Amino acid sequence: MTDPSPRPDVPAVAAAFLEHARRDPGAPALAWADREISYGELAALAAGQRPLLDRLGPDEPVGVLAAKSPGALALVLACLLTGRRFLLPSPSLAAETLDTLFDQAGCRTIVREEDLLPPAGEVTWPAVDPDSIGFMLTTSGSTGLPKIVPLPHRAVDAFAAWAAGTFRIGPGRSVFSYAPLNFDLCLLDVWTTLAYGGRVVLADTARAAHGGYLADLLRRYPVDVIQGVPMLYNLLLDSGAIGFAGVSHVLVTGDVIGADTLAALPWLFPGARLHNVYGCTETNDSLIAELEPGRSGPAPLGVPLPGVDVLLLDSGGQPVDGPGTGELYVTTPFQSGGYLDAARSAGKFTGHPLGSDDRQWFRSGDLVRRDSGGSLALIGRTDFQIKIRGTAINTAEVESVLRECDGVLDAAVLTSTDPVAGRQLAAVLTRVPGSAVNSLTVRLHCAAHLPKAAVPSTLRIVDVPLPRTSTGKLDRSAAEELLTPEPIPGRTS
Repeated sequence: MTDPSPRPDVPAVAAAFLEHARRDPGAPALAWADREISYGELAALAAGQRPLLDRLGPDEPVGVLAAKSPGALALVLACLLTGRRFLLPSPSLAAETLDTLFDQAGCRTIVREEDLLPPAGEVTWPAVDPDSIGFMLTTSGSTGLPKIVPLPHRAVDAFAAWAAGTFRIGPGRSVFSYAPLNFDLCLLDVWTTLAYGGRVVLADTARAAHGGYLADLLRRYPVDVIQGVPMLYNLLLDSGAIGFAGVSHVLVTGDVIGADTLAALPWLFPGARLHNVYGCTETNDSLIAELEPGRSGPAPLGVPLPGVDVLLLDSGGQPVDGPGTGELYVTTPFQSGGYLDAARSAGKFTGHPLGSDDRQWFRSGDLVRRDSGGSLALIGRTDFQIKIRGTAINTAEVESVLRECDGVLDAAVLTSTDPVAGRQLAAVLTRVPGSAVNSLTVRLHCAAHLPKAAVPSTLRIVDVPLPRTSTGKLDRSAAEELLTPEPIPGRTS
């Protein structure tokens, strides 16, 4: 596998890409639409963007507002190669939100797809400090304004070295890129692959919700590694696709995978090893588990990656050293040094919570359970903890139980307040196509696995996928709209 750092004065991911382009310019770098783009072509396209960046002040960051495309990738490569910080938010965010984020990041210049310049000949790239910031990603914003997460070049390079070695990414290997370009999954799908000489098969973000398109793309451009949120695999299954036998590694990440989806993955990828990968935008990947499709209960988060340490603290702030449940703290070689807005880092980026070392730790907000073998499993969120009639309930754990009910494909648990009954739970469920699951079977399942107070008072079963954000996470605000039944024609309320 290629040494990732042939030029110590340029971040390893970008330097290794350049080395591949010079050594084997005809090798395929991207598969996009109906054509392949070589390493030489992509390097020339990146060189063509150099004048765009040279017009900016020496330390001025740039805003990149472009959907995933060869041109957008070339612009990011040019930023990496010039040491230019860049903010890469989701283009689907509201205009007001984007303006706020660009203003916070100090981006006076915003580059869009139509601003990109044509390819150019080889240029000389400047020296870049590996400890400086390159990528500035954002969190999902599910709890308000997205947070800006600056990532040092050194952290991205360390992650790419782990990912390439673990999943054998290199020349002659192809990796499927499903996630939007602003999502941290692209650090593996796109940037690790280009650093180590593989081919990236790019899914068009505008067509990413169409299972038939995704299946056709995978048939046209076979891949060795595929990573995605559970929605990707549900879309492929719903399209009727089976038998991508050439895939050797399947990574599930970003959300909880349902038992039915997990059980069907061997039909989709009969020759693949299945992995559940856990991480946050702030820390990148932290834990990994090899999945067993026939197992019961939630998919395990597994064990820490090399160089990653984890700590569980119980509700009293005491360490959970053996089997037990606690909030997860992590420290990784791949993480950010804190949010761009330092005030928002308070309570999230910390020292060791017990003062045992001088490293920086990240408080995830995730509640996890450690078993006797040391493997971790996600059971909920600290910010999903509520009380119903005096009983502490974690709504994410209720969702997990609902997804384990036969015939249930997905679930969202929401809260409401009744003037008489007080706080209540409501659930929206997507049933497996053709399933006969109904409210009675769901309630019987809940009664067998949940305390009485945790059984949702309202159940709504639908035959449409639950709404998701652009990164595949549950859109709870939109899910609330599904709680209202369709009006019956001819009847008024």
